[in-house]
Amino acid sequence: MRRLHSFLIALPIGALPLAATAGEIWVTNEKDATISVIDTATLEVVRTIATGERPRGITFNSDHSRVYICASDSDAVEVMDPASGEILHELPSGEDPEQFVLAPDDKHLWIANEDDAVTTVVDVDAREVVAQINVGIEPEGMAVSADGKLVVTTSETTNMAHWIDTATMKIVANTLVDSRPRHAEFTSDGKELWVSSEIGGTVTVFDVATRSEKAKIRFALTGVRDDLIQPVGFEFTPDGTTAFIALGPANHVAVVDMKTFEVETYILVGRRVWHLAFSPDHSQLFTTNGISGDVTVVDVASREALKSIKVGRFPWGAATRP
Repeated sequence: MRRLHSFLIALPIGALPLAATAGEIWVTNEKDATISVIDTATLEVVRTIATGERPRGITFNSDHSRVYICASDSDAVEVMDPASGEILHELPSGEDPEQFVLAPDDKHLWIANEDDAVTTVVDVDAREVVAQINVGIEPEGMAVSADGKLVVTTSETTNMAHWIDTATMKIVANTLVDSRPRHAEFTSDGKELWVSSEIGGTVTVFDVATRSEKAKIRFALTGVRDDLIQPVGFEFTPDGTTAFIALGPANHVAVVDMKTFEVETYILVGRRVWHLAFSPDHSQLFTTNGISGDVTVVDVASREALKSIKVGRFPWGAATRP
């Protein structure tokens, strides 16, 4: 395993590599109750939009005409027109919505309600709750398979991934993971589910067909205590070869080979990195750094941090708009 550290370089825009295809990264700022919108061509914040209290999870529908925001302390999911920044309406969400996933057909929003130990399913057109599914204690992570047939909720205190059949809206399996699972993602081919465990310091890879553990990824950083290595959000490259994993208070992103499950390198970013989003052309990666109140721009090809962009207080979630 190579253990390389790439340090932030505050370069002027003209000194940066060729800009990514024009698009936007939308970043939720927990403490400010705002969204910072970053232009991926200029790498500057171009808009700041007010939201409900403590915005966290954020996602767009498939044509990017609507953006959904988990306003956790407002106990609401807000639906916004991204062109105008106007909040169009709220969806019933259950108490303390934290993360969610939108089904591939844009019809149902699956929401983790941390305080209620349930997953709430909302029909986004009817604006009605169609199901509430009891899961483990403190659910947070949410993932949906590309075919829309499976949803997974992770529960932080129960230390489980709960597999839900979307047709019946019932749990079909529960699998143990390491301590405090925070984020989950299916691979694009639907064959694997990855789950990060913040306190356990690992990422578990499951075989979806058997729902059995396929691999466990561990991390080691020279000069960083093991208890500070706390994996949270992660993203996969479109070709399914590389995973970028945020390591929380370790202030690094791990770069992992998705075939061997080996860590290839580490990239130094801002303080308390939470989540990540690619630019529309996937040439750049943007990380939300909660404590330092900024976003780090990473060049995907060179795996180097290029620039730090100041946003609001405690940036948390990130989503891409072409």
